[in-house]
Amino acid sequence: MSQVRAWRSQARSGALAQDLDPTEVDWLLYEGARLDRLKFRLGQPGDRLSLSRSLEELTQLWEQRLGDRTPLQYLLGSVPWRNLNLLVSPAVLIPRPETEAMIDIVLETKGADSAGIWVDLGTGSGAIVLGLAQALPKAKICAVDCSAEALNLARTNAERHGLGDRIQFHQGSWFEPLAAHQGHLEGMLSNPPYIPSGEIPHLQPEVSHHEPHLALDGGDDGLTALRHLIQTAPNYLQPGGLWLVEIMSGQSPAVCELLQDNGNYETPHVIRDLAGHDRFVLTQTKKP
Repeated sequence: MSQVRAWRSQARSGALAQDLDPTEVDWLLYEGARLDRLKFRLGQPGDRLSLSRSLEELTQLWEQRLGDRTPLQYLLGSVPWRNLNLLVSPAVLIPRPETEAMIDIVLETKGADSAGIWVDLGTGSGAIVLGLAQALPKAKICAVDCSAEALNLARTNAERHGLGDRIQFHQGSWFEPLAAHQGHLEGMLSNPPYIPSGEIPHLQPEVSHHEPHLALDGGDDGLTALRHLIQTAPNYLQPGGLWLVEIMSGQSPAVCELLQDNGNYETPHVIRDLAGHDRFVLTQTKKP
């Protein structure tokens, strides 16, 4: 007990010295070493604690976190998201808590009884598509990614959570693998690359040095992928089909203008995240 407490104290000091959140140390202990939270908090100095990783292993991981600024999610190989525990690797973007709201938006807009075809474009680890499969038990669910490595990871995550038979996985660019579904999709979700190319080197090193630029780089103005999704989605969505994307804070005026100029969409809605930032744009294709 006393050794673990001393290790935790030293590791938290290292975090603070590098402007990192010291609660990451607890995440490493509780999630990475399966330390019993209650026993650790209430235990006495002489008590023995069970760890799935030795303190030496934890030290190596923590030194890598501090030295290389490798995200802890990559070091541990997993991240919690909604009620899921998702495997992650440097081949995929780390799922953010903010993105969880996309599933709630779908439920509020379309309800849980949808029996149509839904797609997650640029699925990465599969977070959104697994959330969709859980939320819409009657729907047909598709996931698309251009990265074979990302698709393999998403498929593994689906199988780990008993959703492998609910989701069809397609490798390709955006809507291209879904030609058979043209005009029939009930909904499209995407967390596309939306960061302007010139801003990526100035992001936190955890992001700019470790997360895949393919999932980050939105072109000169950050809108390249979003423009493509706006232009192509009306060919694939059915009338009244849902179009929902995550954006970077500050991009909503440009995205809404592009949607309105396209002429195939209803008036778009901007949805803010819990921090008050514009985070999602929601619309539907016009009905005849």
